[in-house]
Amino acid sequence: MNQPAPALDALSHTAKDGGWLAVLHLGFRQVAGKTLLADRSRQGPLAVQRALYPEGDCCHIYLLHPPGGVAGGDRLRISADVAQNASALVTTPGATKFYRTSGPWASQRQTLTVTDGSLEWLPQENILFPGAKIELATTIHLQGNARFIGWEIHCLGRPVNREQFDRGEALFRFSLQRDGLPLLHERLHLKGPDDLAAPAGLRNQPVIGTLYATTETSGQLESLRALIPPALQQNVGITRLDGLLIVRYLGNSTEAVRTLFSELWKALRPVVVNRPPCAPRIWNT
Repeated sequence: MNQPAPALDALSHTAKDGGWLAVLHLGFRQVAGKTLLADRSRQGPLAVQRALYPEGDCCHIYLLHPPGGVAGGDRLRISADVAQNASALVTTPGATKFYRTSGPWASQRQTLTVTDGSLEWLPQENILFPGAKIELATTIHLQGNARFIGWEIHCLGRPVNREQFDRGEALFRFSLQRDGLPLLHERLHLKGPDDLAAPAGLRNQPVIGTLYATTETSGQLESLRALIPPALQQNVGITRLDGLLIVRYLGNSTEAVRTLFSELWKALRPVVVNRPPCAPRIWNT
């Protein structure tokens, strides 16, 4: 029998499940024209490699989760603050795996705050193994002229191994606001095969992805749509509302959505954060 999804404010008090509690906070500040990782604190198995500067002033960071996967009862808490005029790009060296559980839920919550700076939040995909019970929540606070590009990619099951997400449960939450006013608030709760197969659900497509970018330029939609390969035309939609551009993918390939989002990011980056494309080196390994 499926357990009810735990409330957001209740998970932090759930210690009886015996999983890892991992907390990571990053603070980015501009000093003498260069963004520094000025604040860093951690608890448990979450870490970052040293700050990298392939562009000279923008700080590139790789998030690390040494255990290699998230098990039932694990709780990951990640926060990042980007101060005025600071510029940061955050990614991961590989996919994050959420393993099946005998009962306890796992959770990963991310709170990102950008104050008149820019943040690019570009993790590689999340893989939810059959039988996983996972809550993934991202909250973004933009203040002033903050600029943001980010994406989330979720793979339900392991399609390469022909393993469907036919058991388990997933709760996805995403919230983005500027100066306290909501621009986007989404919630997706998947708790059974019907949610995956229904025409109003995922239509038996195991990979979902969303790209978000703050932009006031409406004329760019057609140029972005021209970057979508013909084979993916039926899998992708692009919209813009209230200064937020949203790209959605529903299909069966993490490689296809990663490649597409990377190309769209290259086109958006000069407009959103006023920088030419500079892909993290880890993406090529």
